[in-house]
Amino acid sequence: MVVRMRHTRAHTANRRSHHALEAVALTTCKNCGAQHKPHHMCPACGFYKGRMVLDLTVAHASRNARITARKDAKKTPEAAEHDHSHEGHDHAHEHVEEVAVEKPKKAAAKKVAKKDESAEEKPKTTRAKKATKEA
Repeated sequence: MVVRMRHTRAHTANRRSHHALEAVALTTCKNCGAQHKPHHMCPACGFYKGRMVLDLTVAHASRNARITARKDAKKTPEAAEHDHSHEGHDHAHEHVEEVAVEKPKKAAAKKVAKKDESAEEKPKTTRAKKATKEA
């Protein structure tokens, strides 16, 4: 779409006057004094409105255990044969070997055969040859 009329610099500047970025509003945690978003849990201690919402010590410990287990699995040569025990999950993954199954290529063979037959029936002619035949 083509713009019908050009906007003046003043009109463009007035439109862009509302595009400025605003600073993020932060509040201080009453428990630890860290900065966090208002109406959100403190990411440093896990408290919200004076009560513990999330026990971050347990969350950090389980996260660090997962990370170290993953690093250890990558270092060992048996990493390809590791089991998926997934501590803390209710399910266990079963190893399924993927078998590559070759699909029959009948459809491709039929298309090639059709092209060969159509080429034999119709000789290819160019526009220049058609014009010389008509004249």
